[in-house]
Amino acid sequence: MVALIGIAVNGCRSTKKITKAISKIDTVQQKTDTASAEDLRADSLRYIAELYRHIESSIIEWRSFSAKLKVHYEGSDGKDYTFSALIRLQKDKIIWISITSLLGEAFRVMITPDSVKVLNKMDKVYQLRSVSYIREISHLPFDFNELQSIIMGNPIYLDSNILYYHKENQGISILSVGKVFRNYLTLNNNDLSLKHSKMDDVDPLKARSCDITYGEYEKVDTVLFSTYRKIVVAEKARLDVELNFNKYSFNDNLEFPFSIPKNYKRN
Repeated sequence: MVALIGIAVNGCRSTKKITKAISKIDTVQQKTDTASAEDLRADSLRYIAELYRHIESSIIEWRSFSAKLKVHYEGSDGKDYTFSALIRLQKDKIIWISITSLLGEAFRVMITPDSVKVLNKMDKVYQLRSVSYIREISHLPFDFNELQSIIMGNPIYLDSNILYYHKENQGISILSVGKVFRNYLTLNNNDLSLKHSKMDDVDPLKARSCDITYGEYEKVDTVLFSTYRKIVVAEKARLDVELNFNKYSFNDNLEFPFSIPKNYKRN
């Protein structure tokens, strides 16, 4: 009996030693795993920061811009229209648009940071609205700055609060979350140019979304410009717009003619 107790006691002592040894090994392994996880997280954060800096450095800087383009527009009523347009921009001051049909100029629009003016030359009427008219048409919280960024092909609603990135053959994707939208942005693998931006409202009750596709890039000096844009806006209604830029130039001296004929009626 004494021998059995002695064996049992010795067995317990051995078990304690083994347990302590295993515990030490587990502790070392946990520290190693924690360090590896922290290193991976640090690498991810550095990579995300580099991506964000690259996107910011690739934003087109300009003083003025002019372009000729084809526009395809489809509204919520299912009707679609294709027309030619001239666009002129003075940064942060004026967006001027002339829309032509087969019969000549049909509309002329001038947008400033606080107003929207529209000449309907077919019906000889004009509209004077506040800049909130852009929001009424798009059903999104767009203002003058977002509108000129869309025309220039610069990103909109991209927040530095980036929660996620993913690399794949289709491109490099990042998810940023701001006060208004979650922006799932995809960059082209070869040059990190914008490829696709999918924005969803952070407020699920509003269910607003905006989807922008960028393509057919051309390089002018140091500027990489997307000559194709597809924009899909949805809330209660859906709006589809395709922009194909034929000619464009930067930083020319431009004029923005806009006068209301006396025989036009206000609408």
